[in-house]
Amino acid sequence: MRLTVVGCSGSYPGPDSAASCYLLEADHDGRTWRLLLELGNGALGQLHRYVDPLTVDAVLVSHLHADHCLDLCGYYVMRKYHPTGAQPRIQVWGPSGTADRLALAYGLPLDPGMHEEFDFRVYDGPFRVGPFAITPVPVDHPVDAFGLRVEADGRAIGYSGDTGPCAGLDTVATDADLLLAEASFRSQDTNPPHLHLTGTDCGEAATRAGARRLVLTHVPPWFDTQTAVDEARAVYDGPLDLAVAGAVYEL
Repeated sequence: MRLTVVGCSGSYPGPDSAASCYLLEADHDGRTWRLLLELGNGALGQLHRYVDPLTVDAVLVSHLHADHCLDLCGYYVMRKYHPTGAQPRIQVWGPSGTADRLALAYGLPLDPGMHEEFDFRVYDGPFRVGPFAITPVPVDHPVDAFGLRVEADGRAIGYSGDTGPCAGLDTVATDADLLLAEASFRSQDTNPPHLHLTGTDCGEAATRAGARRLVLTHVPPWFDTQTAVDEARAVYDGPLDLAVAGAVYEL
């Protein structure tokens, strides 16, 4: 399984990266299968740097904030009006209300909305897409939100989505070969509960869960990314990276 960071800026696109988007690839049945975790604002354009967006097999959205899903509007245009013709429907997985959220964002009537381009599916338990076994786990955020655990070829990636510290985060992270965790907050600040993680929270979760690598992501452009790294390093002694656009992890 291969992870490519397409976008990793927290809350909105930053000067060095689009908002959240992560490409997962694995070979199966004689071809490469591709998943997108998130398609936040600014990410679709950057995705062209790594793959043809029309070769993606499914998109998984953790929650419906703009920095995690809004470029599905552009993807809708690409798939509907591409000069080679309208593309086959593609699976888009997300919380309840994903289809209506995107139709409203683009100014479409809810029926048909984007249903002719996207096969919308709601998280209700584990599922598979090609070689990928995906387990959505509810996490702690002001809207319906999910962490995602993705397994293929005996490897596991845990993705926090956006969340405060919670049992769901630990479930996603348990024995993960790589934990991709958002570090939007700083421990030195007075932070609201039930919203985001600090670098310390990420490191502690990775340590509790026995995650074999920790990659910090979703740091907002208004913070120094090194703060998140330093916080996590103080409580986690495994391999630790800061997500940057274009980084590739082979598992």
